[in-house]
Amino acid sequence: MIRIFRYIALFEGLTAVALFFVAMPAKYWFGNPTLVPPIGAIHGFAFVAYMLAMVVCLPGRWLSVRNWLTTFASGFVPGASFFNDRMLRRHELVAA
Repeated sequence: MIRIFRYIALFEGLTAVALFFVAMPAKYWFGNPTLVPPIGAIHGFAFVAYMLAMVVCLPGRWLSVRNWLTTFASGFVPGASFFNDRMLRRHELVAA
């Protein structure tokens, strides 16, 4: 289950990076807002999937309160899910 969550987290991280570092600069620096709605919608879906997957996939996986809070906060910081992936990979290997 942690592997599924890791994939969802990485997808959420990619959509956040695409939104904040590609679509929004294109809108505000170049006056081209066409990328924001589709990438924003995909990121919104990915964020909701991330939060739901966190609740479904991670309980009972021996994560500390600090790990839970870090994983939760990683959903709100663009690109943080890439750094959180290392901790999740360790827990995945221990659980296997």
